[in-house]
Amino acid sequence: MFAVIELGGHQYRVRVGDRIQVEKLPLAAGEAVEIDRVLMVGEGDQVQIGRPVVPEARVRATVLGHVKGEKIIVFKYRPGAKRYRRKQGHRQTYTVLRVDAIQVGAVPVQG
Repeated sequence: MFAVIELGGHQYRVRVGDRIQVEKLPLAAGEAVEIDRVLMVGEGDQVQIGRPVVPEARVRATVLGHVKGEKIIVFKYRPGAKRYRRKQGHRQTYTVLRVDAIQVGAVPVQG
């Protein structure tokens, strides 16, 4: 069974037991989170597509921790201006989630 969820403006295709990196959430490690923005749920040939969300569908996950992403370099350069060069680095922080259960209606599917 899989689900497509929306979290932080991004969409993720998840299964029970998956680990995903999402934008930082204000939760501590070990806390549980319930995601109700489930856009699609499927198992085999049967697929439920939400308009915009699947009613009574939930995804339960556990926060494993917070990590920093890869460093990106922001380099600004203006060819018309003499000696205009600006270099800046950035590392995005992410929250790592483990998907524990996908629930549609009253029946949870656990891994």
